Amino acid sequence: MNITATIITFNEEEHIRAAIESVSWANEVLVVDSCSTDATREIAQGCGARVIQREWPGFAGQKQFAAEEARTDWIFSLDADERVSKELRASIEDLLYTGEERLADGYRIARRAFYMGRWIRGGGWYPDRQLRLYKKSAGRWEGAYVHESVKMQPGARIASLNGDILHYSMSDASHHHRMIGERYAPLAARQMFEKGRRTSALQIAFAPPAAFLRSFILKGGFRDGLAGLAIARFAAHNVFLKYLMLWEMQNREPSTRDGE
Repeated sequence: MNITATIITFNEEEHIRAAIESVSWANEVLVVDSCSTDATREIAQGCGARVIQREWPGFAGQKQFAAEEARTDWIFSLDADERVSKELRASIEDLLYTGEERLADGYRIARRAFYMGRWIRGGGWYPDRQLRLYKKSAGRWEGAYVHESVKMQPGARIASLNGDILHYSMSDASHHHRMIGERYAPLAARQMFEKGRRTSALQIAFAPPAAFLRSFILKGGFRDGLAGLAIARFAAHNVFLKYLMLWEMQNREPSTRDGE
């Protein structure tokens, strides 16, 4: 079992070294960079990674391109702001000595986020299982704008691994707020719009409080104290903003009514 660790990047000079070092066990580390203007490429090359520069086609498209360019049939996909925990590394290394006939076609891995100085347990943020280790002949990346994931072929065997992917996604509250406004909400709104989803003033009013209660109460965000409160509050803001943006999109559509 030979594995290529793939990482997609754009201006990730603060993160890329630690990400690459956490997958040093891989047979190959491949970084696909979207024309960074900082030192991302130079740092990645200095860490021994093979670097390909490519214009940005979207998350799923870039991750699928990385898988296709890998020199091995097994892919471990890591984001630049993620790290492999020691327990996860041990679980993957155990697979290296497992006979091919005993291997699954893909493996789901829990992802744990570090936020406001603590590891998050609730709010729907953990275990957040992701299919990140897979045989590329058995799966491919899909997803239009957000929530890209590996879709496995029918009948593929999927198992789980012990250990976590460690996620350092938000540096502070300002970063979190900015990511929602600049990335998550507009991309989600665009995806819903293109799938034919539409919204109403009633949904814009009531969906955000429901998202807050779901995150903070039903999914146990209260266990994380102030961090859990912030996550729930931002979840509500994200829902409000994406539906408001969807409302703006649908009301920019050309009117088909007579006389208009």
